[in-house]
Amino acid sequence: MKETLNTASGKMQKTLDSLAREFAAVRAGRANPEVLNKVQAEYWGTMTPVNQMASVSVTEARTLLIQPYDASALKSIEKAILTSDIGITPQNDGKTLRLVFPQLTEERRKELCKNIKKYGEEAKVSVRSVRRDTMDKFKTMKKNSEITEDDMKQCEKDLQKIVDRFCDDIDKMVAEKEKEVLSI
Repeated sequence: MKETLNTASGKMQKTLDSLAREFAAVRAGRANPEVLNKVQAEYWGTMTPVNQMASVSVTEARTLLIQPYDASALKSIEKAILTSDIGITPQNDGKTLRLVFPQLTEERRKELCKNIKKYGEEAKVSVRSVRRDTMDKFKTMKKNSEITEDDMKQCEKDLQKIVDRFCDDIDKMVAEKEKEVLSI
């Protein structure tokens, strides 16, 4: 029973980690190299993540500097950024790319907050899905007489405590990210 609860808790923690990665990629008006994590450019016929093809650094509060390790990859990185959902046009000086993050408009901030809430809700759905699967395991154990009715009730309570804790953590993460996005 304990190992089943620990497995469920581990899966829920992975959901929280995934949410943290999603939030890192949301741009909040400041330069953040994480926004390039999902961007892939063609390099020698293979789609390669930009952060593996180039050095990405923050030069000023709202500027990212991208220096390709191989100068021939500059055009493909530029093209990948243009076709991505970042929404910023890179400035090409022939050797490097600069991404200048504009100040966010009020409308854009509200749109980002909606996306943040959506990511949070998806994470909660995932946590609840883990709860459902774990409860199914407990019901199967009960059916096979591996645990008693009392054990099942206790497991159900323990599992709900774990789910509530993770949902609270998700709510805190959402509130924190919204505060970051809304601050000017």
